[in-house]
Amino acid sequence: MSRKGFIFFGKKLFRVLILSVPISPEDLAEAEDVDFVEEKEEWNVYKLSDGSILKVKLVLTGVKRLKKWNPDGTPIYVINSQNIVRVINVPKELRAKPREPTFKPA
Repeated sequence: MSRKGFIFFGKKLFRVLILSVPISPEDLAEAEDVDFVEEKEEWNVYKLSDGSILKVKLVLTGVKRLKKWNPDGTPIYVINSQNIVRVINVPKELRAKPREPTFKPA
């Protein structure tokens, strides 16, 4: 099964073919771990309707290559990742009073 869609990469819009291949637990168990080196991790910045600004970054923590291929012949990769979220420029009316720390530094 496949469908067409659009994605932004940086500031460019790309038309992509979204391929759907079923993945079983056995596929994951047989997958090969693939090492990686960070080349670039950028923040995505979003202005919310309440005036706050969110900065979001996906950080790759692991990659596996399955012994399966998409219909176009490209290998299928599964990733583990963590989303890092920072909130900046929160309007004063949305802020709560800061709480006292629950622990005392040594």
